[in-house]
Amino acid sequence: MSQQQLQQLSQEIQEIEEQIEALEQSVEGVQQQKTETDEAIEALETLDTDSTVQVPIGGGAYLRATIEDIDEVIVELGADYAAELEEDDAVDALESKKENLDDRVDEINSEIAELETESEELEQQAQQLQQQAMQQQMQQMGQGQQPDE
Repeated sequence: MSQQQLQQLSQEIQEIEEQIEALEQSVEGVQQQKTETDEAIEALETLDTDSTVQVPIGGGAYLRATIEDIDEVIVELGADYAAELEEDDAVDALESKKENLDDRVDEINSEIAELETESEELEQQAQQLQQQAMQQQMQQMGQGQQPDE
């Protein structure tokens, strides 16, 4: 057992913890997208033609606008593509997007669980190495102290 092995295990554990943190941030981002998708679905289901809405124009500024036709909804499809869909089709597309986001969260959570298991195994290895080192030190101390004859 060497200090180098413990340092290597410690470094691996730290790297795994950083990966877990990054994945947890990814989950937060996906959850935010899901929330925005839910809000869009709710808006489509509650708004009517001639409803007044506030449209974001950037920088925290909004303009009031009137919906001319609720059946002309432009929905982002992904990969920088969008399509004009009727209201029901737009809701279906958003629901599908939401399901994909749920699947992504599940995938990320699985990755996190695997990394946590790996981290726990490495921590156990480190503890075993430390215990072995303590036992060796105790044995060396015991051998160094021989009774006087």
